[in-house]
Amino acid sequence: MSTEHKTLQQIIEHRHLKLNKIREFGVDPFPHEFKRSDFSEEILESYNPDIQRNVTVAGRIISIRIMGKASFVHIQDELGKIQLYVRRDDVGAEFYNNVFKNLDLGDIIGLSGFVFKTKMGEISIHVESLTLLAKNLRPLPNLKEKDGIAFNAFEDKDHTYRYRHLDFIANPQRKLVFIQRAKTIGAIRQFLDVHGYIEVETPVLQPQYGGASARPFTTYHNTLDEKLFLRIADELYLKKLIIGGFEKVYELAKNFRNEGMDRSHNPEYTSLEFYRAYSDLFDMMDFTEELIQTVAKSVDANQLVYNSHEIFLNKPFKRESMFSLLEDCTGHSFEDLDRDGLLKIAREKHLDINEKMNYGQILDEIFSELVEPTLIQPTFVYDYPTAISPLAKHRRDGNQNIVERFELFIGQTEFANAFTELNDPVDQRERLENQAKLRDLGDEEAQPVDESFLEALECGMPPTGGVGIGVDRLVMLITGQNSIKDVILFPAMKSLKDQ
Repeated sequence: MSTEHKTLQQIIEHRHLKLNKIREFGVDPFPHEFKRSDFSEEILESYNPDIQRNVTVAGRIISIRIMGKASFVHIQDELGKIQLYVRRDDVGAEFYNNVFKNLDLGDIIGLSGFVFKTKMGEISIHVESLTLLAKNLRPLPNLKEKDGIAFNAFEDKDHTYRYRHLDFIANPQRKLVFIQRAKTIGAIRQFLDVHGYIEVETPVLQPQYGGASARPFTTYHNTLDEKLFLRIADELYLKKLIIGGFEKVYELAKNFRNEGMDRSHNPEYTSLEFYRAYSDLFDMMDFTEELIQTVAKSVDANQLVYNSHEIFLNKPFKRESMFSLLEDCTGHSFEDLDRDGLLKIAREKHLDINEKMNYGQILDEIFSELVEPTLIQPTFVYDYPTAISPLAKHRRDGNQNIVERFELFIGQTEFANAFTELNDPVDQRERLENQAKLRDLGDEEAQPVDESFLEALECGMPPTGGVGIGVDRLVMLITGQNSIKDVILFPAMKSLKDQ
């Protein structure tokens, strides 16, 4: 029976038989260590036909052609792949027959030998000794090769997210996105550290969630005998640190929101929040622009394509009032409209508005549907309604209906949210109590009253600017990915048993 017609279980059983044969020969197929000194990429780039170079490499077998007394193998390491030439007389006849001939695609091997170029012109390693490092018992995708071309590719999107280890073996180039992610996060930290910010860690498990409008995940602590929440934001704890005397703080953290999933939302995501005492919204606007431009430059992403649009991060970011953008888009002035006026416009534009939505939610929906799709180049949108911004100060001209808040949009997507932080404890209590009333009316995303935070605020918080940035979305932008799942190593997936 050919390999193509064997069932998965038959292939696994056959590989177990090979494993037993190798063990019977006296070779441990899973040794404790192997000292590697060289990598495929460097060997290929530095090859000199006038110098015989001895190397020691390791990697996973991705092709193997056994031809009697000699064989050709390709292995893949972290940086690329390289061909091996294995002769029976060099590694020993018994080893060749009992170990080498029982190797499979997917096995991990280590070897030593010298570099040469074959008659076909391929830089290769002439193997002098070979060690099996891990026997593959479960066949891997995309590890079939004919005439140097891989086929039966591992391309199903569900599988690439669900089985990341297989995806990276079959498509090693996809690791580049996550290498770029690591560099991006490193550049963020470096920028904030250089500017005097202190990185901190705040609780993931919280007795009271807050700092954003979202539904939380809940859990239970047996020893404390109380219900706890996975944090939806870092904000309130970071503000407590500002109150306590830390004047510049930031946290790169996992947050959790029990909400829908789409191309830009995952229930577990990475957020950056930073706060600076004695600053305001406009300081944060300048600083956020500098941060993003510096990070983009450090990872060579000043000009990029995102959502099919060419984006220029190295040019000054636009700054626009939400109400001006709404008026430009619809021809209506929004500043004096009440809920009924907003509802009328929404219906004129054939928007799907839930009758339970309040003024702020309707305004936000109109903006999301009509204005956001027009925001391609980096744009700070400021002047937001108080109704959907319970943690931001009112505009300094005394307008009680508008707060000092901005959101940063790039390529039709929101990337940052910032406030001149509300530091009046009386006003803050009233706003949170209004949010609690909305919760009583059925708004599951309205924010609860956090007495611990309000008590801290009563001790006095200096004027403060704060910003939250979606790190996953920033990585999407920098790497040109259109789905958040493509920049999260292990995104949330529905269990197979439920499908």
